[in-house]
Amino acid sequence: MVFKNREEAGRRLVEQLIHYRDHPAALILALPRGGVAVGYQLSLGLHLPLDVFITRKLGAPDNPEYALGAVGETGTIYLNPEAVTAFGLTHADIKELVQAQQQEITRRQALYRQGRQLPVLTDRTVILVDDGIATGSTFFASVQSIRQLKPRHLIGAIPVGPLETIREVRTQVDELVVLATPDPFWAVGNHYVDFTQVDDHDVVEYLNLAEEAMRERTQPFSA
Repeated sequence: MVFKNREEAGRRLVEQLIHYRDHPAALILALPRGGVAVGYQLSLGLHLPLDVFITRKLGAPDNPEYALGAVGETGTIYLNPEAVTAFGLTHADIKELVQAQQQEITRRQALYRQGRQLPVLTDRTVILVDDGIATGSTFFASVQSIRQLKPRHLIGAIPVGPLETIREVRTQVDELVVLATPDPFWAVGNHYVDFTQVDDHDVVEYLNLAEEAMRERTQPFSA
């Protein structure tokens, strides 16, 4: 399966999650940046509020694209032990990588939320969405972070990912919706015709548009 773009992937996820439309306790948390474009379509289609959950990959020193693990905005750190061992990293090395990403998390919190706090997740139904996963490090760190905030039900919504990683995700969430598990799997972007990079400005715009759409739905109709 190849998606035209992130928007199409989001609309296809809506079809699978339609029973959550207008759910009073549900909200969507999207992983920026690409996941926010998918999450925006979920927000429109399901009539649910959209926010971000900011998690940053811990890239290997000589190969930033290779995920050693990830750190979530609540401070939860997920590490891939095999990767850490393979690169011979010390505790001090990991600490330095984490601190650098925590600074980026702080920057994004200020920019994306504009003074708002992360929504209260206790006893809520959380739909966690990204535009796809590969190693799953960022998604796993996000799941672990969100679990500590005591949601009632945690749902993963992923357009595409490798079967092995998807199997692991399925064990960590209460419900998982995945549209495609291609084999062989090379990279998330290979399964989109248009995988244009989403920038900070786009993230802020998606969040503002989602909030505006929610506000319009809740306002009483006036002739």
